[in-house]
Amino acid sequence: MLTSNFKIAISFYCLHFLLGYAFTEDYEIPTIARYFGPKGRYEEVNPYLLTDVFAVNKSMLQPPSPQCKQLHMTALIRHGTRYPTTKNIKEMHQLYNFIISNSSSEKSWLLEEWTMWYTEDMDGRLVDKGVDELKHLAVRLSKLFPKLISEEKLRAGLIKFISSSKHRCINSTLAFKRGLTELAAHEVNNALMRFFDHCARFVQEVEKNPTAVEELDKFKTGAEMRRVQEKMANKLNVTHNNVTYDMAEAAFFLCSYEFAIKNRNSPWCQLFDEDDAKVMEYVSDLREYWKRGYGHDINFKSSCILFHDVFERLDKAATQILSGQPVTNAATIQIGHADTLLPLLTLLGFFRDTEPLKSENYASQTKRAFRTSHILPYAANLVLVLYDCGEGELRLQPLLNEKTVAFPGLSVQQSSMPLYADVRERYKELLQGCDFERECQLNSSEI
Repeated sequence: MLTSNFKIAISFYCLHFLLGYAFTEDYEIPTIARYFGPKGRYEEVNPYLLTDVFAVNKSMLQPPSPQCKQLHMTALIRHGTRYPTTKNIKEMHQLYNFIISNSSSEKSWLLEEWTMWYTEDMDGRLVDKGVDELKHLAVRLSKLFPKLISEEKLRAGLIKFISSSKHRCINSTLAFKRGLTELAAHEVNNALMRFFDHCARFVQEVEKNPTAVEELDKFKTGAEMRRVQEKMANKLNVTHNNVTYDMAEAAFFLCSYEFAIKNRNSPWCQLFDEDDAKVMEYVSDLREYWKRGYGHDINFKSSCILFHDVFERLDKAATQILSGQPVTNAATIQIGHADTLLPLLTLLGFFRDTEPLKSENYASQTKRAFRTSHILPYAANLVLVLYDCGEGELRLQPLLNEKTVAFPGLSVQQSSMPLYADVRERYKELLQGCDFERECQLNSSEI
């Protein structure tokens, strides 16, 4: 049952949406928007939200018995849309200045349509669109799971919030809470939400090791990427060797940021056709695969601490249910980064391809499961909901970006809402091991 305040909040957000960014005068979706990787909009994953930001699909919540009750939720959420980082902004300015210095009356079409407005102090901060994304997500989750996410549960202290210390995550957390119309305390916990910073072996072997991403570097200098740069040079009317990979990346980022932040199909997007965008997406996927995904085992083993935190919370709720006690934590909302979510999804076995992503197999990877445009848009989320179906039968439903997914390794019959005991059996080795301290310890030769 929605409270009057909650109904007013929904009405306010609807009005804001109708009057705001959804129907800007020059609003047009670039044909390449589906290839923006982790810099893509959440709406590219769920296009129905373009017409109704509060739309939910309750039909996907189909427990095997009507007596099944939602009793606990853990949600891991990426922050909302943000500004570029200082590093990206510097590269954008370099590209912009290059075009200014090489422009003439015949080739200044891009400068006539766009002026640089990004400043270094923006540095990854949450934008208004990102605030709205988290507010709207809170409302949608409360509609899907009203027994777990509500203003009443929040006031009763039954919802816990955990965030990374980064301002975009803190502000995303505050925005989510405002979506429930009531502010509450939150815990900053970088050990959980930025575990990658605290894993010495990951930092040493991957983050600070250039050879860890050699497949990415090979692809950047390969034939596919050279074609993208040459086509961009032709459109800018400059010689081919003047357009570097960094410039092509900066232009692609400008296209994606302008669309994510302003809903604008900017002139930067005109520098790329769909084939180019697919190549740029593969660059992004290679980067994530070898830095946060299956490329190196420490990438995902660094998330052991988060994995155990999630299952300890689920186990506690399960124990309370089975012993007839009230569940003391209706929901935990954990807000972090793409770098928080992807290693955990990888540890759980999601989106694993038969062949690894390599610099030389771009053409054979067109049907790959590991596609960050689909997995990790802004505000991406993994939601785990525990159900009590009576007589000791507990079930766990996983949702990714508000869509049903199946835990890898479970049968089709178990897929949509498996027994919690079967999920624990599937991840038994991780539950009994996956020790963060041991996995992240440097070898003696690396110290």
